[in-house]
Amino acid sequence: MSRPLTARQQNVYDFIVKTMGEFGYPPTRAEIAKALGFRSPNAAEEHLRALERKGAIRIIRNTSRGIRLPAPETTDVSDLAPENNAENTPNGLPVIGEVAAGSPVLAAEHIDRYCPLPPEYFTPKADYLLRVRGLSMKDVGILEGDLLAVHRTERVRDGQIVVARIEDEVTVKRFKRQGHQVQLLAENAEFEPIEIDLRTQALEIEGVGVGVIRGGNGQALG
Repeated sequence: MSRPLTARQQNVYDFIVKTMGEFGYPPTRAEIAKALGFRSPNAAEEHLRALERKGAIRIIRNTSRGIRLPAPETTDVSDLAPENNAENTPNGLPVIGEVAAGSPVLAAEHIDRYCPLPPEYFTPKADYLLRVRGLSMKDVGILEGDLLAVHRTERVRDGQIVVARIEDEVTVKRFKRQGHQVQLLAENAEFEPIEIDLRTQALEIEGVGVGVIRGGNGQALG
């Protein structure tokens, strides 16, 4: 952060951090305006642009939740390739690439490398980083090649971004449940919801998204 924030900018920044900590994705302009009593989303946008100029956030254009908290320099994905690390040892968060059908997400063969980032950097703490494949979550700023920080848990609330296993397929979607019916919702109008009846179909929650690191190379999963 290059310059100190005004009191109002700090309020906006704190709300962004709180929302990302609770739900794993940033708020919309409308949500910021409602929570902080702004007259319109345009007022929230002005504060966001000021935060971006001061280096407190990054804005991803043309997405409703395109707000990012800059990661520390050590988390620049281009610096995390095995050949660029002095120590390629199991320290930090495992970066999970392609997940084979039916096998555990954290199986050794799925770990591409380890990212030198402490689990406590995220709230709740992250257990692994999952490569994102495709654009089904692009409207919340989760893009192809990003690394989704995941907290391992089977407990999930409506509205959270989850890593879900449906039979042999692992996917990243927003969770919604009503009785025995679960919807896994994409954040892209081109994708239909995945409908699951828990009475007849198996669904496992591998974890919830608690943050995103922009960038990455190679095959992705999402």
